[in-house]
Amino acid sequence: MIKRRYKVYDVFADKPLAGNPLAVVLDSDGLDTTAMQRIAREFNLSETVFVGTPEKPAHSAAMRIFTPSIELPFAGHPTVGAAVALAEERGLEAAAEGTEILVIEEAVGPVRCAVWRGKGAAFAEFDLPRLPEKVRFEVVPELVAAALDLNPQEIGFENHRVDAWSAGVPYVTVPVRGLDAAAKAWMDVDAWMNLAPHVGHLVAAPYIYCRETVGHEASFHARMLAPHEGIPEDPATGSAAAAFAGAVMRFDAPPDGSTRLLIEQGVEMGRPSKIRLELDVERDRLIAARIGGHAVRIAEGTLFA
Repeated sequence: MIKRRYKVYDVFADKPLAGNPLAVVLDSDGLDTTAMQRIAREFNLSETVFVGTPEKPAHSAAMRIFTPSIELPFAGHPTVGAAVALAEERGLEAAAEGTEILVIEEAVGPVRCAVWRGKGAAFAEFDLPRLPEKVRFEVVPELVAAALDLNPQEIGFENHRVDAWSAGVPYVTVPVRGLDAAAKAWMDVDAWMNLAPHVGHLVAAPYIYCRETVGHEASFHARMLAPHEGIPEDPATGSAAAAFAGAVMRFDAPPDGSTRLLIEQGVEMGRPSKIRLELDVERDRLIAARIGGHAVRIAEGTLFA
């Protein structure tokens, strides 16, 4: 039996017991896909990542990402949490302050990350390995509303309409009138599975958002529901924020230059999260984007597997 170290982080939060918990299994070389999936089911967190030796020696690590039921090609909170874990393994934790630049091999491709430590929790930011692309979806707002236990008039605000985007993982972006509508939304799994676009083995989950926020510093309030993936609700979803950049570009048309947005999520779950989304726009086109957030280690131990 091989002993493997693991650490658990709360991601997109700067204090423990908030944000989105993540298990990081270190030294995972030798584990096959079946074993990784079983271990992820054992942790039963929204995601568990397995860190191993990269294919390219110049890269920092290779990483695979699993929910309790499926493998994902890319995800945001695992990337942020794993980047902080790897930086700490390299000695950043012991330093009063410092910066680490990492490249993590994920199924979506190599992901460049930067980790900073100053006072308080470490902060990691990564470049989107893929910019958001439109996902084909024949939108029927009444059906979307019914599948989310909402009234049709609660769907949409300003010029924002239901859409579908992917930056590695597909999502249906669902704008709602405000916080009350966002809070009452829930997924009828059968109805959603018959409605949502399928991309490979992934079914696009609903990313529900509104302009009204709880925190004054936030630009948007969001929820992500994925019971079909073994995640009734996710406290913070970086891959959804990456896809959401497509909706922001389409409906808000940010000006040329850099725009920084803060997305709050997890509030209804009692696990408030803050996701930073930065957009670089040139000639009305998105040319680059980044996602960042804090991560706090709350547990560590040994896995016998």
